[in-house]
Amino acid sequence: MPKLWNETIEEHRNAVREAILRTTWSLATEQGPMSVTMSQIAEKVGIGRATLYKYFPDVESILSAFHERHVASHIEQLRQLRDSLPDPGKRVRAVLERYALISYHRRGQGTEELSALLHRGEAIVQAQRDLSRLFEDVIAQAAAAQALRDDIAPRELATYCLHSLTAAADLPSEAAVHRLVGLTLAGMHTPAR
Repeated sequence: MPKLWNETIEEHRNAVREAILRTTWSLATEQGPMSVTMSQIAEKVGIGRATLYKYFPDVESILSAFHERHVASHIEQLRQLRDSLPDPGKRVRAVLERYALISYHRRGQGTEELSALLHRGEAIVQAQRDLSRLFEDVIAQAAAAQALRDDIAPRELATYCLHSLTAAADLPSEAAVHRLVGLTLAGMHTPAR
């Protein structure tokens, strides 16, 4: 087949896959994941059910693919932010703030039922490991630059930060999120003697 034809087919497949992902997420957030059917998805996307099954075996796999991509994009944003700031103290603050804001904005995306369905499995476990390593890395660099305490292992501080900043999802405003980040950072500074 000519190269142009292959590229066109690949673009079409990607567009159909994207439409499936977005449509399924939209339906699941509107009516709950357990009430979404493959027939509804196919109809909304404008494809046949047989075509839909060529892409995904069931609704849960579609939602998982959407969620995994969404989580991966957040981790990539955090990596890019980490890599863009040369000052270790500013870097750790920026990464913590971005993560807290991601947590804060996550509350409006989906339902508890959807969250329970998607926050399990090996892909999510791996994403949590990646996130923990990223935090550990920026904390270790800040501690080495004497911008944070160095008497507690960076891995422990990373765990502290991740648990602390997850609470941003329950805060009433972005201003409260920034206060939480400040409080979390204060806990990582060397105590006055």
